[in-house]
Amino acid sequence: MSRALPEGANGLLLDIGRTAGRYYLRPAFRIRVHGRDRVPADGPLVVIANHSSNVDPQLVIGMLPRRSAFLAKAELFTGIGGRFLRAIGQIPVRRGEIDRTPLTTAVGVLKAGGAVGIFPEGTRGEGDVGAAERGAAWLVRASGATVLPIAIRGTRKPADGKRRWRPRVDLLFGEPFALKVGPGRKGLDQGTEELRTQLAALVQSLDDWRGEHGFATP
Repeated sequence: MSRALPEGANGLLLDIGRTAGRYYLRPAFRIRVHGRDRVPADGPLVVIANHSSNVDPQLVIGMLPRRSAFLAKAELFTGIGGRFLRAIGQIPVRRGEIDRTPLTTAVGVLKAGGAVGIFPEGTRGEGDVGAAERGAAWLVRASGATVLPIAIRGTRKPADGKRRWRPRVDLLFGEPFALKVGPGRKGLDQGTEELRTQLAALVQSLDDWRGEHGFATP
């Protein structure tokens, strides 16, 4: 298993955080994980997932069977919590600003054989991946990493604002795939659309499965 993380990160502390992520949310959610054996044990890996709740990053980091560094909004990196996120190797990103530093840090992790996670939608929403930003495709182009899609359903609060009692949450690990991202903005846009399409299809397959088994989509 690759141990690559950003410089200064504490791998042992991350492992403790991953263990906490696997268990501390279980009193609030009935969590089921599907396809975890599809995750490559080694090598550079760009993890992409849909995003509809604040608990999604914790779930993915906890359930992913290897260490990972996620790109997360810089607003989270304040106070004690922010110091903890940096200590476990998570990477702050300032939305709406042109800053290559977090991407360069992420590429360093990938080139060392590590895993980097990113939510292509850029922010929380419906989680159906109707749109995607270019960061994930840029990372793939810069590193040659394999892509691992993950679909998450059941974490989003219902439209009426009322949290259900221990809702069923499903994480579906998709098949890892290679992606050739061409040069220039055109190549980046095409790569981004391919990533978006693959992830959206995985989310739809999970929605279909949940519908067949009587579980709500949000």
